[in-house]
Amino acid sequence: MEQWLYQILPDVPLLLLFVIILGTLFLLSKGADILVDEAVTLSIRWGIPKVLIGATIVSLGTTLPEASVSVAAAIGGNPDIALGNAIGSVICNTGLIIGIASLIRPLPIHRSTTDQQSWILMGAGFLLVIVTLPWSHLGGLFSVEGNIPQWVGFIFLILLISYLYLSLRQVKSKTSDVVPIEGEQDHASISVVIIKLIIGMTLIIVSSKVLLPTVVTTADRVGIPQSIIAATLIAFGTSLPELVTAIQASRKGHGELAVGNIIGANILNIFFVVGAATAVTEQGLTVPSYFYWFHIPFMLIILILFKIFLTAGKPVISKIQGIVLLIVYVIYSALGYILI
Repeated sequence: MEQWLYQILPDVPLLLLFVIILGTLFLLSKGADILVDEAVTLSIRWGIPKVLIGATIVSLGTTLPEASVSVAAAIGGNPDIALGNAIGSVICNTGLIIGIASLIRPLPIHRSTTDQQSWILMGAGFLLVIVTLPWSHLGGLFSVEGNIPQWVGFIFLILLISYLYLSLRQVKSKTSDVVPIEGEQDHASISVVIIKLIIGMTLIIVSSKVLLPTVVTTADRVGIPQSIIAATLIAFGTSLPELVTAIQASRKGHGELAVGNIIGANILNIFFVVGAATAVTEQGLTVPSYFYWFHIPFMLIILILFKIFLTAGKPVISKIQGIVLLIVYVIYSALGYILI
């Protein structure tokens, strides 16, 4: 759909482009509203922490753009784009999105749940590093390419299924301390709530697919250089679903849902996005040498910081911690524009 939009949008009048941007932003916001409200309803109805709903159901829906982009890139012969999109999304999710959401309102942490989920995330991150390393040429790590074999992709997909299965088992066994508040939840049947949840996800994903090409075309039309567009808009375009969901969740006072969504989305970016992109390519995913001195170190730094913030001190991600994560993301983005 995006390629088709990039073909037709240059002929659209500038005023209409601005109308499309405003319309898609409205639909993004509305979709996020629906998604957050129905996710909270499921949390209350099923008596489980919001963070688990965010880490499973919500993150599955919001990670679909990254998965589709990476699989298409891998099939099209651009494995570095597929891997870069996944690692870049982890950094963006953790630095930019958690950072912004915590500035709106400090994000509460359901520690008994996030402790286990965050260890899974750390394990997934280090496992990704291990499979990318060129073990036979570690002496020239920063100058040689690595490769993630196709069979690793299938193992990642098996780990994805195992993660979802264990998380859903945890969902069934957890008892939430959420107290239902009159007017906070939808009183429709569970089937209707799930349908509305899917509608919310669909609105977010479709709107983000329309918004990015429209903004890029508009920016190009008004004279913003393509290099700036690539380094900013496209860099976090596939993370729009997580961004709008986290902002709305934080604004509505459901910070646990935002934290859970980002933890789950990061795990899925590794197991689902990298796994699927690797599994569809017989030659596996090539890992360019600059990943070892740039993308991967930044991913590990931001994941370790996130883990510390989730487990140390008060059960909340404060505004100061959010600013730290934002600074790391800004440094990563700036250096990426300068060095890569």
